[in-house]
Order: sequence, then structure tokens, then C-alpha cells
Amino acid sequence: MKTTRSTCPYCGVGCGVLIETEGGQITGVRGDPDHPANFGKLCTKGTTLHLTATPAITRQTRLLQPMQRLQRGQVPVALGWDAALDLATERFAQTITQHGPDAVGFYLSGQLLTEDYYVFNKLAKGLIGTNNVDTNSRLCMSSAVAGYKLTLGADAPPACYDDVNHAQCLFIVGSNTAFAHPVLFRRIEEARQKNPGMKLIVADPRRTDTAELADLYLPLQPGSDVMLFHGLLHIMLWEGWTNADYIAAHTSGFDDLKALVRSSTPEHVAQVCGLNKQDLFTAAKWFAGLDGPGTTHRKPTLSLYCQGLNQSSSGTAKNATLINLHLATGQIGQPGAGPFSLTGQPNAMGGREVGGLANLLSAHRDLANPAHRAEVAALWGVAEVPSQPGKTAVEMFQAAADGEIKALWIACTNPAQSMPDQATVRRALQRAEFVVVQEAFSTAATCDFADLLLPATTWGEKEGTVTNSERRISRVRAAVPAPGEARHDWQIGVDFARRLEKANGVRSEFRTAASEASNNVDRNSALTPFALQPEKDAAPANTLFPYQTPEQIWLEHRDSTRGRDLDISGLSWPMLDAQGPQQWPLREGETAGKTRLYEDGVFPSADGKARFAALPYMPVAEPREARYPFSLTTGRLRDHWHGMTRTGTLGRLFGHVAEPCVQMNPQDMERRRLQDGDLVHVTSKRGAIVLPVQGSRTVQPTQVFIAMHWGPEYLSGRSSQGEPLAGVNALTSSAYCPSSQQPELKHAAVKILKAELPWTLLGLAWLPEASALTALAELRRLMPSFDFASCVPFGRERSGVLLRAAAHEAPDAALIERIEALLGLNTPQTLRYLDQRRQQRRTARLQRETAQESDSVTLDAFLLAGDTSAEAWIKTLLQDQLPAGKHGRLLLMPGASAPVAVLARSPQICSCCNVSEDAIRTALPDCGGSADHRLAALQGKLQCGTQCGSCIPELRRLVKAVPASWVAV
Repeated sequence: MKTTRSTCPYCGVGCGVLIETEGGQITGVRGDPDHPANFGKLCTKGTTLHLTATPAITRQTRLLQPMQRLQRGQVPVALGWDAALDLATERFAQTITQHGPDAVGFYLSGQLLTEDYYVFNKLAKGLIGTNNVDTNSRLCMSSAVAGYKLTLGADAPPACYDDVNHAQCLFIVGSNTAFAHPVLFRRIEEARQKNPGMKLIVADPRRTDTAELADLYLPLQPGSDVMLFHGLLHIMLWEGWTNADYIAAHTSGFDDLKALVRSSTPEHVAQVCGLNKQDLFTAAKWFAGLDGPGTTHRKPTLSLYCQGLNQSSSGTAKNATLINLHLATGQIGQPGAGPFSLTGQPNAMGGREVGGLANLLSAHRDLANPAHRAEVAALWGVAEVPSQPGKTAVEMFQAAADGEIKALWIACTNPAQSMPDQATVRRALQRAEFVVVQEAFSTAATCDFADLLLPATTWGEKEGTVTNSERRISRVRAAVPAPGEARHDWQIGVDFARRLEKANGVRSEFRTAASEASNNVDRNSALTPFALQPEKDAAPANTLFPYQTPEQIWLEHRDSTRGRDLDISGLSWPMLDAQGPQQWPLREGETAGKTRLYEDGVFPSADGKARFAALPYMPVAEPREARYPFSLTTGRLRDHWHGMTRTGTLGRLFGHVAEPCVQMNPQDMERRRLQDGDLVHVTSKRGAIVLPVQGSRTVQPTQVFIAMHWGPEYLSGRSSQGEPLAGVNALTSSAYCPSSQQPELKHAAVKILKAELPWTLLGLAWLPEASALTALAELRRLMPSFDFASCVPFGRERSGVLLRAAAHEAPDAALIERIEALLGLNTPQTLRYLDQRRQQRRTARLQRETAQESDSVTLDAFLLAGDTSAEAWIKTLLQDQLPAGKHGRLLLMPGASAPVAVLARSPQICSCCNVSEDAIRTALPDCGGSADHRLAALQGKLQCGTQCGSCIPELRRLVKAVPASWVAV
């Protein structure tokens, strides 16, 4: 067995992993105990990474060769790499020649490695001459970028993970850290155990698992964060809790801010935010670090925040006004203090470092700055970098929908699932004349719109670097060869760029300029064209893209950082390999990176001072109204990530949340006479979807919640016009922050109406591992045949598929027979019942397992059509693999009653050990003592929460909810 050190491909915590391989296959994964981001810990997603890379899953879900769709809507056909890249070159060159460089656009991903990002940034801005290159980081972190630059002077998070061990007040706002960044949340839990005096404030419209741990929970109204921060500053000023010395020495602009927040009185803020006035005073005092009677010594406060602040039409203002609080109290630049944005994707930071957004250039340079453009042009050896601003994510797809952008290149991201306002996105993908999708997984919804599909490598196969939330650069290493004909993302970009260099009319003057630059360059300059540097391998002559290895690309990126705020001129590839992950800045002559920034109170601005941002409170872009009376918020599930192209391959990761639903406060459900499981129409001004409703007290009245992951791959149906439904982002708004251009994915006004769909269908089946995901993909293609449909995997040791659907009337029998065939119900042994008059049918397949000492019969597949009232017991019979032989033909009897008592399994709490809520509730009465003692006893009994620990917040909630049957003396 071989072990390879690498990095997890999920969230921005950037956990180190040890990949175990044997015979060229990934066989296991463990947390790297030496990686400073996680010290060996992994969440449920990380611990199952190896299971997503099995040969069976690879064969069924991976894109393994270039494919061309000869006509829209047709099945793509295979072609060779040369033919594929020649086609892409021809179509892009033709578009550029006829319509200009701004007629093409590149949409990239925060999951790309830094080297991948760098190549595509240079390809677009250096070779083609367009700034139309943006990424899904625009949906994730662009408001954090704008907030940092506006206040602190540079896009540089000043804090680090270790600060949770030094903070005396932790302020978490706009982040369900327990679900979105579980490994960091383990650190927070451990820090609180060691320091019981630490105060935890959580501000969130939903009472999430993160909020359950809080000493003070602030259930603010959606979008009211700026008003909250202004109100806290107002109180600090009134009570004398600001740090006047720090403000005077290290900041500017405070007088304007002080005038602005004068009207943000506690009474007004409490009304706007929906909060208790006394809680505002408590939060202000704790944040200021003056929580004891007569306290004069400030205790450090650390803020953690994520998409609740970023994904907003006021995203920049939310970020900046939170930073205002840190500057006003001097809570920055010391251990345990500072604003700390939590990155959503594994390399959104690295993408920002190389200028992978439409308004940025390499090494945190601004596109609007002529001097910065000249510096990058000198580095690349080109005449100029275009000054015309590029299209950001929302703008890019709007431009394609309007016919302005003719050709789109989409790499490692799934806009047909993740972008807001899916009606516009789909119109863009349909109207664009040529769409290239560079992807590892063929199952992503965007692949259905591609004219050309290019297979890319993914986790376990890639080489390069990523940067996590705390500015720490880690190596990503390949543990196995690329499957099929997949190529590295940077390699695809380089091969395409070299072809495009030879195409007539495509920035030919740049090649001339590059040659002149090579002849005239000052070899002592900090920015030296990379082609002049020694190369390890021979590269083609006369190219802007001479790279043979990711290290060569990284070296060029490193050179671009010299003298910048993120200077890594003292870092080398061998140093990363030998000494492990390193934080920036790490300048030439230094042996280690900087743990915290701004300790000396000097900021990267013209006068060395931080700037207060006097930005007014603005309500959400789409407030509730009579016709749309609910606020829809979106967010993450604990065991899934983004569009689930990877996590969605594992049934075990659906144990915690099995199917799509909309969560609603029980009071709102009662008023609308809704029951758990009822289908409802959720409608915004942009579109509608249908899905089951579920009561939840984590959601406040007049609010509803849908997980961001439920795209058209898992949740679909058809509209009243017959168009396929597009998942949760059919509802969300493309309104965006004017400074960061980040869309307001976190809020939309919606209405909820019961869906009258009397004909229902439920099908479940255990299928062979080698074909289950293929069947799942085929079933998903049938979902738009119904008014509502969802399709998900299930199972831990076996591979299961679940299809749920509903319609106004029964569909054609041929459609049902097709579904039965995909579920393995077309065998001679299948039991059948059909009532054509009532449009009902039941189908069941039993499996006899004969062993030496037992002879058992289990239910392996079933379909209920027209009447699904027996779901509760038949579904349990199959999923829990209970003995079914004695039921026989009773399985086919109409109605809901079970022939014998069959208890449905309660929701799964611990994914690692497969422990249900009922099992925990049964064990807890026998666990006495303090809350910590009861939790430890529960873990000893059931082992829940003893592996990855992601379920510990829920375990603590159950410990609080279920009393002990005895009291320890």
C-alpha cells in the first residue's frame, strides 16, 4: 500500500489528507495529523472521499473522453483530443475574428488549482484580450474581497485558525459553521471546553446547529446585518466602549461613520432586525471585550462569517461594517482578534491570488489601475492587458442570453445548478453559439448544454497548489493516474492556448510584443517574462504558454507576487514539499509565513491606515410582500457539498437528509393546513418548483429554507408550460451587490401553495453497484415527465435508488414500465398488481438469500404508482432489509396498512456509525450527570460522534432535549 499526502477538495478549511492506494486505485483516506489546518481531523465528506473514487463510480459518472454534441439535444459522440481542441480553436478563433475578443467568456471554478486558474486567466486577458473571465468564486467570496479592500486595503484575511484558541468572544454571523466548516467547528468546541469563559454569539435568521451552541443567539431578520452592526457600534459609542487611541493612530474616516450610525438607536435596530434590545447591549459589550464589571482590559474578539454576509445585494456593506466594529474596538492584529472570512471553496483564495476574476489581475492587482495592467503585461511579455472591464458571473450569462457573448468555456463548475435565476442561465446556454464544458463528471446538469465536453482530472489525480481560508498554501498531489483520457485542467488550457496562438487574427500583435519584450527586458526587474527563466523541460518556442509542469506555472505566479501584500518570493516548491503548507506573505529571506496580519497597526493603504466604511443599511433586494409573503433562505447540508457531483454518488451521505424538502415553521404550516410530506408549490417572481414541506422550529415564522444542493439533478418536474423545472435556483434572484457583483442567493421572496397532485409514485430498489448510478442517471432524465419528481441514492453497504414523483393524472403505461425496468422490476419473479380503473399499480421483487443456517427473503425493489399510502412500512421493509417472506402477496394489497407492525427508522444522526435519532433517544435516559458527562456516556454506548465528530452539535441538542432518568449524586 502506498500513501500520498494531499488536500481535501471540499470547503476552504483546506484539510490535509493521506490517500491510500493499491494497484493504481484509491483504497482509503485519512486526515493528515501533520497538516496545520486539521491535525488529522476530517468531516463526513472528507472521510468518505475514497468511496467516491472507486472504479464502479468512475465508470458510471466520470467523463472519460472528449465528446462532441453534433446537434443540440442529441447524445454526444466521442472524438480524439486533437480533433476536440482543433474544433474549440476553430470556433473560438472564428468568433473572436468576427465579433471581437469580448464575444467570448470563460467561467471557472474555486475548485480549480492555482495553476489551472493562472493559465486560464493569462489565456483570456493576455492572449485573447478579454477580461471576460470570472468564476463561481463570484457567488462565494467576492463580497469578502470587496469588504477587505475597502477597509483594510487588501484582500487578506488577517486572522488564522489558531485564533479560536485565544478568543474570549467568538462572533459567528452568516455562517452555519457546524455544517459548512465542520473541522473548524471541532476546534471551536475544543477551545470552549478548555476555556469555559469564552462567549459565543451567533447571529443567523435560522436557529442552526451552530446557534444551538451559542451563549447569545441573535435571530435577526434576513438581510438586516448592516443595521445590526451599526446598532452595535452606536451602543459602543454611547457607552464609551470604543478604542479611541487605536482609532486615532491607525484609522481614518471615523467621523463620517459616527454620524451615520447616530440614528441606529437600540430601539430602531431592535425593530428592524427583530431582536431583543437587551441582547444588543450584551452583544456590544462582549464584542468590545468588556464583559466584566468595571473591566478596563479588553479581551480579544474573533468574527467568523461566510455566505450569510457575502451572498447579498449589500454584501460589501455587510462585510465592511462588521470590520468597522473590529477597527472601532481595536479588535484586530492580536491573537484571538480580528475579522475572519471563511472561504466556501477549496481554492477560492488561490483564484483571487492569480487574478481569476473579471476585475482582478495577478497578485491582487486591480484591473482598473493602469500601472497594475502594465506590470502584468511586462510579466507576461505582451503589449498590454485590456482595460475594458470584464463581465462578472451574472453579467456573463445575461450577456450570453442577450446574444452579446457568442462562445462560453465553462471549467469545473456547474452553472446550470449553482447560478441564480436559472431561466436566464438556461437561455444563455441555449443561445450561445458554442459551449465548451471542461468537467470531471458527466452527471453535472451543465453537461447537457455542451457542444464540446472535455474530460478533466479531479481529486486524487491532480498536481498543484491550493490556498485555504487562513492564507495557507498546500500541495495537492496525484495518488493515481488519470482515468481514461482525462487531462489536467491547466494542461487543457495550455494546449488550447498554443493552438489559438497560431490562429489568424487572434492577438497576433501580442506575439510580436512578446518577442520584443524578450529582447528588451531589464533582467534585474522584479517582473521578468517567464519565458526567460530556466525551465526543467523543453517547451515549444515562441509561445506565451511554455509550461510543461504545474511547478513552472506556480513559479511565474510566485514572481508576480514580489513586493505585493501576498509576496511569496521566499517560498519554493521544494519547501512546500519538504516543510508542508505555508502561509503568505513569505518574503524572500524569510523562513516562515506571517501568522497574523496588521499586528503593527500598519495597513496596505496609501497612508498606512485602515478606513472606516460609512455605508448605509439597505434592505434586501426583494422584500416580502402580500403576494410573496415568505423569505426564502438557502444553505448547506452537513454531509453534502455544492452540486453534489461527488458527494451525490454515495447513498450513505443521504442518511442525514434523505430527500429534498422545504423547511417551514410549524405555525405557518398549521395556518395553511399543511402536513409534513405534503407537496407544495414554492414560487418566486422568476420561477417555481414543487417539493415536500417539512416542519422545523429552526425556521422562524414567515421564513422558509431549502438546501442549496438540490439542483435539477435531484429535484425536477415540469412547469405549467411543459418546461423542465430547474431546482432551487429557479427561485433565487440575480440581484447583486453593486460593489462586489455577488448575487443575493441567500434571499428571495416566495409564496407557498399546496400542490394538488393526486397521482403519486414511489419506487425504491437495491441495484448492483456497477449499474446503480447509471440507472439513477436514466431515471433523472425521466423526471420532467412528471409535475414533480425527485431522485436520490440511498444505502450504506448496498447501492439503492429512490424515485418519487407526482402528477395531475397518471402518465402513459410505457413510462411506468420504463421506470420498472430501470429499478430491476422487469423479471419473471416480480409480483404485480394492476387496477386500471383506479390508475393504480404495485410491483415488488423479492430476493431469497440461502445460507447454511438460514433461509431468508427480503424485498429488493418495489414500485407504488397511483397509491403510495403504504410507503411508511414498505419503504422501511426494503431500506432496513427486514424479513419479507411472510408478507408475500400482502405487499400488493391496496391501502396503507401494514400486515404486521413495521416501525419506520428515525432520521440518521451519526453518518459514520449509522446511529439513528431513536437509538440516541433510547440510550440517553440512562446517561446521567452534566451535559458533557451525558454526551461522553452516550458516545461510549453507541459510538456516535467518536469518528469525524460532525454530528456532535446535534448530539448536544438531543442531550439537552432528553432528560436523564436519574440524577448523579
